[in-house]
Amino acid sequence: MTDTPANETPAKAVITRRTVLVATGATAATLAVGATTPPRTADTTETTPVAAAAVCTLTKEMTEGPYYLDGQYVRADITEGKTGFPLKLALTVVDDDTCATISNALVEIWHCDALGEYSGYVGNNGHDEPDSGTFLRGGVLTDSAGVANITTVYPGWYVGRCVHIHVKVHVGVTLTSDGSFTGGTELHTGQLFFNETVTAKVGALSPYSANKVTHTTLAQDGIYDDGGAASGLLTLAALGSSPSAGYSGTLTLGVER
Repeated sequence: MTDTPANETPAKAVITRRTVLVATGATAATLAVGATTPPRTADTTETTPVAAAAVCTLTKEMTEGPYYLDGQYVRADITEGKTGFPLKLALTVVDDDTCATISNALVEIWHCDALGEYSGYVGNNGHDEPDSGTFLRGGVLTDSAGVANITTVYPGWYVGRCVHIHVKVHVGVTLTSDGSFTGGTELHTGQLFFNETVTAKVGALSPYSANKVTHTTLAQDGIYDDGGAASGLLTLAALGSSPSAGYSGTLTLGVER
């Protein structure tokens, strides 16, 4: 079996388009006005990429992958009671030409659970569990500072892929009465990635340790291109003294409007 699933195209084969990730670290903290800044801990130093200059950097989009489902809920908490360590995401959306933040952009994410299973596709990673078709899926509109705050759990992994979260950015959507959205324009499709030191700590503990599928690392992954923040590597900070307390994850996404 190859490292990349047959239905998930490696990044090198994806046609590029003009999207950016603006510098993380101190720069992202400045842009993400109103976002909560987590306290520095021992884990912060080892998981934070070196801050880049405050300039826009062109980067590739990442593949959507095989597990996207239309019509997901607009909600700030996508956990649906799924077990796993808390993950508090603060994703800032900016215009790639001006680096100005973009409000009312819908940031939509989806990812697998601790056992590597996606809602709507449970069983593909070899585990039998209830499937709502909606767990660990959803999105939220960015606030006046361009920040989307989403609560989820630290993802697990599945055959051939490193730990990651899929992300889309839409503008001009219409919210629907059933809590979903329709219309709008999709500006960005990408993936968010995780520091391997943190993933090793998380993976050693329950419920993640019950996932017996071989863990693919960032270096082994066929989609992550070792581009750091420019390729979606989150800045992580521990929320407590144990991995079970969870992590915050920040990144600034730049898009072509």
